Amino acid sequence: MKYLLKPHLLFLFALGMIALGAISVLLYSTPQGLGLSDDSIAYIAGARSILSGDGYREAWLASNQPVTHFPPGFSSILALIGLSGLDPLRGTRFINALLFGANTFLLGLIGWRMTRSQIAGIILALLFVFNASMFRVHTAAMSEPLYIFFSLTAFLTFSKYFKSFFSPRENHSGVLRKWQGESWLIATSILTAFAYLTRYAGLALLVTFLATLILLHDTWKKRITSVGIFLAGFIPFALAWGIRNKLAADNATNRTLVYHPLTTENIESGIYNFSVFLVPLETWRRALIKIPNLFVVTLAVISLALLIWVMVKGLKSFIQPSTPRPEILSFTNTLYIFGYLASIISSMLLFDASTKFKLRILSPIYVGLLVMLVLFGYWLWQKRALTGRILTVVFAIFILALSVYDMSDVVKQLRKGGQGYASFQWFDSQAMDFLGDLPEGTRIYSNQAAPVYLYTGRPGYVLPDLVDPVTGLARGNYQEGIAALQSDVLSSNAVLALFKFGSESEDVQSIYINLSDGLYLAHDTRGDKIYTAYP
Repeated sequence: MKYLLKPHLLFLFALGMIALGAISVLLYSTPQGLGLSDDSIAYIAGARSILSGDGYREAWLASNQPVTHFPPGFSSILALIGLSGLDPLRGTRFINALLFGANTFLLGLIGWRMTRSQIAGIILALLFVFNASMFRVHTAAMSEPLYIFFSLTAFLTFSKYFKSFFSPRENHSGVLRKWQGESWLIATSILTAFAYLTRYAGLALLVTFLATLILLHDTWKKRITSVGIFLAGFIPFALAWGIRNKLAADNATNRTLVYHPLTTENIESGIYNFSVFLVPLETWRRALIKIPNLFVVTLAVISLALLIWVMVKGLKSFIQPSTPRPEILSFTNTLYIFGYLASIISSMLLFDASTKFKLRILSPIYVGLLVMLVLFGYWLWQKRALTGRILTVVFAIFILALSVYDMSDVVKQLRKGGQGYASFQWFDSQAMDFLGDLPEGTRIYSNQAAPVYLYTGRPGYVLPDLVDPVTGLARGNYQEGIAALQSDVLSSNAVLALFKFGSESEDVQSIYINLSDGLYLAHDTRGDKIYTAYP
């Protein structure tokens, strides 16, 4: 009985209850399934393709090419769940619910191991559960929750590596202690590879751990050896995926090195999403956003403070190896924030113009900020000053209360209906019914190939376009593509489905007008137009 009442067991039990609560809240909030986007359909279709035995392919498109743009991690998990008979579309909800609980539990462990305070671990777990931004990330059928899971697990195993490698215990031989440390390092490298195979941004995690090994080891022999071991665990997975892509599609990751500057719209979108994370209540945020550059300055101050902290800690340990090493979990989390930010900005500038500062893209940074917020609160508490402790308690209660209030509104909103392509506008679309009744084999050209595949089960054909959204470069043979599409439709072998006609920008509208010129408007409901050959 005494064993069962040990404090750390009670802590793990409480953390488990919070994780179960997180799972239950997500399932309760998504009775109609997770939110769906173009990328969601790509993951789901890829999983279905794996289950059918065709490999990881673009099943939502008529081209059905091997997928290289999206790593296989999330689709592979969906396919694994699909072996039970559960369709990947439904499986995403249960996977992300489990991941929400698992990530909550892992963050609680990180908070505990980072501060040696069980209360800090509980608070970090609660902050994560009730943060509306992080909750929304898990209610979308995307790869970020799985990526966060692998990242958090890697942080924990990496901290175990340093603890085991430099353990002062005398009851272990030097060889055994060294092997224990290396085994944790290999585990970290494999988890990092899994993160990379879930999102290519996992390269930032790789750089973070390599930089930490170099900065915090005290001799070059240890630095080189540990880096070599880490790369030996990571490279086989990344190399295997790269070779597969090269052989199957003649490209490694479907990225082309082309410079395209960040747009003002993209930067403003990132600042807005940061403001939502920082001030969850819409009424308060609207009032604060009227203050010129408030959130820009806040973001700059937080970034500068974290950058100075991590640089001082890292460089001091590198230059003076005899000094105490910084706490590993907080150090790597902070270093990762900047590594990840550099990674996505580099991608936007050089590889993928379509990447934006959306919530899901920024979510790994938010996790790191929550970790450092708890560390800051713990630091204030350790000062033992009465004022500091009172401020810490009041601030923690205030943030949690504010988060719970905002979270309740998000739950109510989500329960009203599906999000994205799972919403009733798509589910009850008469245009989709029209497409579903077309003769077998009719080709469907559409500006919304993903939902066409989702609701009709038919792969879509993409439209000719002036600009490639990934490279930002002009496409060739635009006029020839229009002529070929119109000829195919007029032959009665295909249709042109344009959704949300009239709600796009003038440039996009002009393309739609060119595409539909000379075709017969066979269906028109709520701005959804379908063109066929003349009857």
